[in-house]
Parts: sequence; C-alpha cells; structure tokens
Amino acid sequence: PCPPLSPPPSAPLQDIRNTVGNIPMEWYQDFPHIGYDLEGKRIYKPIRNKDELDMFLEKMENPDYWRTVQDKMTGADIKLTDEQVDLVHRLQKGQFGDVHFNPYEPAVDFFTHEVMIHPVTNRPVDKRSFIPSLIEKEKVSKLVHAIKMGWIKPRKPKDDTPTYYDLWAHEDPNSILGRHKMHVPAPKMKLPGHEESYNPPPEYLLSEEEKLAWEQQEPAERKLNFVPQQYRCLRAVPAYSRFIHERFERCLDLYLCPRQRKMRVNVDPEDLIPKLPKPRDLQPFPTTQALVYRGHTSLVRCISISPSGQWLVSGSDDCTVRFWEVCTARCMKTLPVGGVVKSVAWNPNPTICLVAICVEQSVLLVNPCLGDKLLYGATDQLLESYVAPEEERVQPVQWVTATMEEHGKGVRLVVQHSKAVKQVTWHGKGDYFASVVSDNSNMQVLIHQTSKRWSQNPFRKSKGLVQCVLFHPIRPYFFVATQRYVRVYNLLKQELTKKLMTNCKWVSSMAIHPGGDNVICGSYDSKLAWFDLDLSTRPYQLLRHHKKALRGVAFHKHYPLFASGSDDGTVIVCHGMVYNDLLQNPLLVPVKVLKGHVLTLDLGILDVLFHPTQPWVFSSGADGTVRLYT
Repeated sequence: PCPPLSPPPSAPLQDIRNTVGNIPMEWYQDFPHIGYDLEGKRIYKPIRNKDELDMFLEKMENPDYWRTVQDKMTGADIKLTDEQVDLVHRLQKGQFGDVHFNPYEPAVDFFTHEVMIHPVTNRPVDKRSFIPSLIEKEKVSKLVHAIKMGWIKPRKPKDDTPTYYDLWAHEDPNSILGRHKMHVPAPKMKLPGHEESYNPPPEYLLSEEEKLAWEQQEPAERKLNFVPQQYRCLRAVPAYSRFIHERFERCLDLYLCPRQRKMRVNVDPEDLIPKLPKPRDLQPFPTTQALVYRGHTSLVRCISISPSGQWLVSGSDDCTVRFWEVCTARCMKTLPVGGVVKSVAWNPNPTICLVAICVEQSVLLVNPCLGDKLLYGATDQLLESYVAPEEERVQPVQWVTATMEEHGKGVRLVVQHSKAVKQVTWHGKGDYFASVVSDNSNMQVLIHQTSKRWSQNPFRKSKGLVQCVLFHPIRPYFFVATQRYVRVYNLLKQELTKKLMTNCKWVSSMAIHPGGDNVICGSYDSKLAWFDLDLSTRPYQLLRHHKKALRGVAFHKHYPLFASGSDDGTVIVCHGMVYNDLLQNPLLVPVKVLKGHVLTLDLGILDVLFHPTQPWVFSSGADGTVRLYT
C-alpha cells in the first residue's frame, strides 16, 4: 500500500477544526458560532468587543500587529511565522513559492551541432516514404475532375487597388468648385460723401441746436456717427479718433454677420393645381332644375324610386307617403301612415312591386298598385302564397298581416319592432331587407326575409351607434356604418372583413358604387370620404365641397356620377370614374352645384337619389318639396 499523503515539511499544517466545508462564511454573520468541530459541537466566535480606539492602540503597541491575520474559518487571530511571511513576499513579487526551486537551471541540448557516433533514433525507413501514395492520388484526381467540371472555382486574384482615392481627381480644373459657387462676397462699405469732406459745403455743417440734439440722441438713432467739421487745408486735419473703433466694428461685421444665399424656386402657380378635365367633356350630368314635386306640408325626409324609373315615393314628417309619376310630377297616391316617415325603400327587383316604409316602431310593406296590373297582381299572389311553419319560431320582431282597412290602402305586411326604426334597405335580389333600430343594444340591426316572414339579429354585441346599413350590390357583404367607422361583414363566413376609418366625427349616410369596390360616406362635419376598398381602409380622398352637414349621398347605377346633398341647400354632382385598370386611381371631379331648395329650420337637403337609367338626380328638402334636376 502507498504511504499516506502528508503535507510537505515546508508548508504549515492547516487548521481543520471547523468542518463546515467550502461555503461563504458570511452565512454565519448573525450567529454566535462560526461552524462545527469534528465532534459536531459548535465553534463559538471569539469575543470581539474592541472599538476603533482599542484597535488603534493595539496597532501602535503590538510589534507583531502587521503579521497577524484573522482566520475566517474559526474567527481566531493567527500570527504568521517567518516562513509564511517570506512565502507571501515571494508570491507578491511573482516568484516561485518554493525557495529551493531554480527556474534558471542550464538546459540540456540533445541535438547538438556536433555529429555524434550514435543516432538519436535508429528506426528503419518506412516504405511509404519512397512509394507514391494511392490515397493522395485519388484525392488529386477528384480535385482535377471538380476543376474541369467547374465545381471548384479558382481563387479570385486579390484587388490591389488602394481603398483611399483622390476626391478631386475627376474634377474639371476649369469648373467652379461647389465651395466657390456658393461664395457670397462681403457687402462693400458705404463710400464717404460730402459730409465727410475736410471742407464740406456750409449746408452740411451742423448749427448749435443741431449739434446739441445730435449729442442727446442715442448712438443707434443718429443719422451720422460723427459731426462734420471744416478745416482750412488738408494739413490741418488731425488724426481720426474713431479709426481703430470703426475698423474693429467692420471686422466684427465680416466675421459675425452670416451671409447666406436665399434659394428662390420659381414655380408657376398653375403647375400646382392638378390637371382636371373640363366639366363639359364629362357630360352627361344633371345641370338644371326640371320639375318640382309639391304636395307635402312638412320636411321630406326620404325618397326612393322604382326599378323602372317611372314612379317615385317620398316620405315626410306630415305623416304621409306620396307616390309620384316621375315624368309629370303628378301625385298618384297619398298614403297616410299615422307617424313620421324616417325611411322608404322601393324593392330593387323589377318583378316585384313592393315598398318598405319605416313608421315609428314598424316597417310597412306596401304594394302601391301602380303601373303594370300583372306585376302588382303577381306581387300580391306571392305574398298570399306564404305558408306558416308548423312550430312557432322565436323572432326579434312580429310579422302581422294587414287588416282589411290597411289592405285597402295598399299595406300588405307590418313588421313590428321593439323600438323606433330609422332606416330600411333592400338586398339586390329583393327578398331580404335590413332595418336599423334606434337602440344601444345588439338589436340595432335586423335582417328580414319577406318570402319566409323570418327575421334574425346578425350581431351578438353592439359595436357603437349604427347610423345606416347597406347590402353589397354583387357580393355577400354587409356594410354597417357607426359614428366613426364603416364595418364590412362577410355574410357567408359570418365574420368581419374590413373596418374602414372614415376620419369623420359623425357619419350620416353611405352609398356603394355599383362595381362594388368603392364606397362614399357623408358626414355631419361636412366631409365626403371616398374609399377604395382594394387600396386601403383609410379614405382615398376627403372632399370638403359643402359648407354644412351632409345628409345624403348617392351613386348612379350606370353613369360615372355621384351626388351629395347638404344643409347648405345645394346638391353637388361629381364625376367619379372608376377604371378597370387596378393601377389607375379613380378620377373624382366636381362638375355641378345644383341649387333650388329653400333652407327651412336650418335644414337644407335631406336625401338625394339618382334615376336608375337617366343622368337625372332627385333631391328632397326641408321646404317640403322634391326636385328633379336633368
């Protein structure tokens, strides 16, 4: 067996009474003991009640104070021996710890320059040292093949051109450099006049009063900074007392006054205005008032037109709905409804003769019985062919068949809501219609199906106060306008597709381009926002043509026209050309301002509408009239 390992004689024995091991001794800071001995008993810290003064006295009186250190493991003071102090000194100087170690022993030179008798190694030579290597041959052939095939490119030669270059090397020596080009010469000093002459004309000399006034003035206010004086000859002129002062001020002017060349851009004001086509090149569009439909006694809130363009319906605050013949302005029928009419909508399907009317808390479906008898007869047959389902379904509204008296007036169905209805709009196919209720809950928007007499609430929660809703003319999209935003929902996927930021404070009305990719929104803060749905969720253009709130906007079905009606009593017709080329932006040009309505109770035009086939526009106003512009 090996002899037990013992420390070298020169190293002092380590005190291993404390058995806590290699741990931070700060853990025992707040305890009276500092660890445990081999028998597991506590090792108490030595009593240390010396203050700073005692420490100082001990430092002065104890000759061994400098070689006393505190043992962290036991807390006891240990006096270092001479060997230990010597070791510390050596280590501090960067020498070896062992005294007897010589770092400078002479090196033994094994391979000397003298030829020895015996070789250092006497192995026979390898065979591989004089036979070509097959492995290397294979590697080289692979590399040669790769270079031939172009898989390995030879290294590019290093570019030895210096990275620095002469900045002015390619300058034309005759050209004026940039720093000289912008050089502004210092302004010249004013040349001396007659008043600075040594013998000025008498009118330049100051009188006593003028001299007194000159002395009382502030230096900055004086016209001349010297008093003109007269001498009999040039030899009598003394040295100028303010010479150094003036030279110094001139130097300050040159050094401290910045000189800058003002770059003026000569822009023709005509170039800043966008080049718009002339309105006469954009015809046809309505220009003159042709007919006035008189008969209502209060504000006409809403108008709608039949798909054929032959009949017009208008709803008013005088609690009546009137049906007009468009070409003659003749009132064909008056329907008293017993409440303020907020919205009317003629069914867009040309095979159905039906009008939806919002009156207080209900939507009336009215057959006006105008035009083709076969057509409105077929509409009645369609409504009467309804078969009620066997089991009653829970609906947010009630569908009530009209009484005999109402049937005589033309009312066929009444859809009773829980709150006041403010808008109604049809889907393009003519079976579904949507209504907007004045409410804050999620029951604001309801969608109804006429053929099945079935209503549903499409939204689980309210997203704000709904102003108006519209169905997309082609695709299964539903537009809901709240005060600030227009949300576009996909009816098939039942999800939100887009949220348009209108940049307006309060949206009042909305219209969709017949192509379906552009929307206009009118707002009460007199802005009209045009959205390109393919482009962005922010307005493509904000038009501020009106002075007051916009109450109605409309697109024409076939012509590139849109109109807006406002409380300032005007209808502004604009040319809005949408191109098939997606890279070309829509062209928006205001072409005509149509006037005619009289302002009543600070209200102007409440609704605008285009004729379905002709470039004509209808407007209904607070003055109780409907006007046709052609």
